[in-house]
Amino acid sequence: MGLFSQFGESGAQAQTVGTEVRVAQAASPDDIPPPRRRPQTRLRVTPYYTPDGVYPRYNPGPDAVRECSVAYVQEHRPSGTVITPHMSCYWRRG
Repeated sequence: MGLFSQFGESGAQAQTVGTEVRVAQAASPDDIPPPRRRPQTRLRVTPYYTPDGVYPRYNPGPDAVRECSVAYVQEHRPSGTVITPHMSCYWRRG
């Protein structure tokens, strides 16, 4: 009961409220600039493969020969070890 006594002097002072008045106003539609539109992003799409299946594509020359080596390689997979064919090719002058 003695915590909130009216007659006790606590030394606290109330803060005064400023006399200025702030008014919030909505902007009219004429004052707001239209949103900027960004140009559409253009992407160049090139196929990863070529019709003859050779990648990368370049011109090795008129007398070039394609050398390929093929081998069966063991691959360890979650289902078990499997044997798969692997082929690597390169161009050499003919």
